[in-house]
Amino acid sequence: MAKHFPQALKDEILIDIKNGLTVADASTKYGVRDKTIYYWLRGQVDNTGTSSLELAKLRKENTELKELIGWLTLEKKRGEKNQRR
Repeated sequence: MAKHFPQALKDEILIDIKNGLTVADASTKYGVRDKTIYYWLRGQVDNTGTSSLELAKLRKENTELKELIGWLTLEKKRGEKNQRR
């Protein structure tokens, strides 16, 4: 039998996930099965047809790419300083 969760709890969990909490961590924190959370995420689609889960993954990837670009830029500047000497 399916367990009913209050809408406020669903909203809180989904907001936490959008803000970077993993589904696994949310499952442990709130005592909700990860499959249930994935089901809720699939049900949320924005006006572009992109699910909340996909948006969270894209945000994480975007952050990782920005960090990588920063690291590469720093390495490039260090290389330029070494060549000047």
